[in-house]
Amino acid sequence: MYAQMVASQPLKAAEEMSDAERAFQARIDAGEKIEPKEWMPEAYRRTLIRQIGQHAHSEIVGQLPEGNWITRAPSLQRKAILLAKVQDEAGHGLYLYSAAETLGISRDELIEMLHSGAMKYSSIFNYPTLTWADIGAVGWLVDGAAIMNQVPLQKCSYGPYARAMVRICKEESFHQRQGFDLMTKMARGTPEQKAFAQDALNRFWYPSLMMFGPSDKDSVHSAQSMAWKVKINTNDELRQKFVDQTAPQAHYLGLTVPDDKLVWNEEKNGYDFSEPDWREFYEVVAGNGPCNKDRLGARVKAWDDGAWFRDGLMAHARKRAAAKIAAE
Repeated sequence: MYAQMVASQPLKAAEEMSDAERAFQARIDAGEKIEPKEWMPEAYRRTLIRQIGQHAHSEIVGQLPEGNWITRAPSLQRKAILLAKVQDEAGHGLYLYSAAETLGISRDELIEMLHSGAMKYSSIFNYPTLTWADIGAVGWLVDGAAIMNQVPLQKCSYGPYARAMVRICKEESFHQRQGFDLMTKMARGTPEQKAFAQDALNRFWYPSLMMFGPSDKDSVHSAQSMAWKVKINTNDELRQKFVDQTAPQAHYLGLTVPDDKLVWNEEKNGYDFSEPDWREFYEVVAGNGPCNKDRLGARVKAWDDGAWFRDGLMAHARKRAAAKIAAE
């Protein structure tokens, strides 16, 4: 979900695997966790780096659409809630960068890949938050979609990633609840407030569906990722689950999902719904969304502006190390 375009190896048949690869796959099939110092196929390691790295980048970039509303929150309580939420996202990025580092890549390398465009982040964060109701839509829809993907990832085969997801999921549940609470207040407020809530739903509905990545028929080599239990569910399975959960919530709020084809299908025990505009999705992923340049520019500027602080920390660390050696 936060790693929408991660390609892994094509699925290998057992007869194509080496003895080490067959033993590795047997451990995964048995439900064992793979730990950092244990042997793993190089393709498994690369896939995890891409997935965890893009997930980490998404958490960090995801602070930006909400951060610019902290000073404009309508009450002290809402300000405190939003501050806590943005702080949580920074923590999630920290956990995930740390998990990625156990695979032999440095945080500086990951940041460079983000800044150069070599590694992406979730397409959803390239849409603007135009009104206060958008902050509710982000919590309700965006974090709701995140939970759909992240709860199964607690069963991911890579130990550090799975363990990081336990705390992240608990905090994301808070984020989703606060978003739904905010949307409830807006939807049941004045006619103008309800109109803002409906407008936010209209603009964030399809970008939220895109968060799960392309349709399964267009997804790149996801079968191998699922065999490795790096990916737990298919894109379409998660998208269906999200719609089935969220459409009744919109009805409860008195809001209308912007999809004329949304209808309950008794046979499949789920909703039929319209596909997102995948041309728009690929344009946003390619860097041509409404806020791509602003989001990446903000991250590069923050990194450059913080260089003096990182340099100071490193100088202090070197000084302490030298003093320790001298004392010995």
